[in-house]
Amino acid sequence: MNSQTSIFRSPFGADEQGRRVELFTLSNSGGMAVQITNFGGKLVSLMAPDANGLLADVVLGYSTFAEWKAGNPYFGAIIGRYANRIAKGRFELGGKTYDLVKNNGANALHGGPIFGFHNVIWEAEELFENGGNPCGLRLLYSSKDGEEGYPGNLKVRVTYSLSYDNELSIRYSAVTDRPTPVSLTHHSFFNLRGAGNGDILGHRLMINADAFTPIDSTQIPTGEIRKVAETPFDFTSFRAIGERIGDNDPQLEYGNGYDHNFVLRGESAADGQLRLAAAVLEPKSGRRMEVLTTEPGLQLYSGNFLDGSDIGKGGRRYGQRSAFCLETQRFPDSPNQSHFPNSILMPGETYESRTVYRFPR
Repeated sequence: MNSQTSIFRSPFGADEQGRRVELFTLSNSGGMAVQITNFGGKLVSLMAPDANGLLADVVLGYSTFAEWKAGNPYFGAIIGRYANRIAKGRFELGGKTYDLVKNNGANALHGGPIFGFHNVIWEAEELFENGGNPCGLRLLYSSKDGEEGYPGNLKVRVTYSLSYDNELSIRYSAVTDRPTPVSLTHHSFFNLRGAGNGDILGHRLMINADAFTPIDSTQIPTGEIRKVAETPFDFTSFRAIGERIGDNDPQLEYGNGYDHNFVLRGESAADGQLRLAAAVLEPKSGRRMEVLTTEPGLQLYSGNFLDGSDIGKGGRRYGQRSAFCLETQRFPDSPNQSHFPNSILMPGETYESRTVYRFPR
């Protein structure tokens, strides 16, 4: 965060209960700008420079609050209380079985359909440095005990900041009064050619991971940690996303493409240090994005289930594989898989996580 950030606050609509929805625009002196709404903490737009400094909006989304309310619920959103899937919507904790709302076949997905963090109104406050200069946006939400079946009252804080160096930083923290699973992430759908401007199969991707977690036919991890070498999941050096997405591989069939968690190199999230998780280069524009995180896992989703029914900004249809997601996370189904990184937050502890999306000049 630095003094070269500006923040503009404007009305964006109201929900069915009359609660005000707002739009916050963060911009830096280099021209990069992001818009965030307190409805689901969603990233409404992200204007990022290409190799020649020309700006384009690189995230899928909509123009109005009504469209956001009716459209794809995960575009640009904060995801919680637990990102990704929990098998059969159930886990055991402290000798008790908890049943979650199932919203992905037999599984629970992305915190649930009603009180998932993507679908609630967050309290918002602008942040200022000691000199009075704006430096970020903080969103607050109190998730009540039992929401979507999760135990404990969970108080969550998410802070967005934009640096002069074109780094969008997202800091997450949470505390609870009962043990509960927590894994928070950001779910923007990116297209570095510009939102709605074709597919992403030619984007070149590098993921800093030597292994991934294979899934079963319901997209739940099997528990195996599998090496990416000699598989279509080897992105240890830059490869086009579409180069091997059509290979005859059961894992690609289960996900209808890439929808898998990668085991990032480096220490666990416990050390709190940012590390490079992934980088993406769009050859035509030269636009580049890097993802840094403190988390142990990264979900690659290649927009497999976009089908053109979403009509977004500028009236553009979002077809299959017109975007990719890179979601930093604890591993999917960790509450049911003891050898996966711990995802249980205890009273007296603080969940801390940070992810940076960087667009080098």
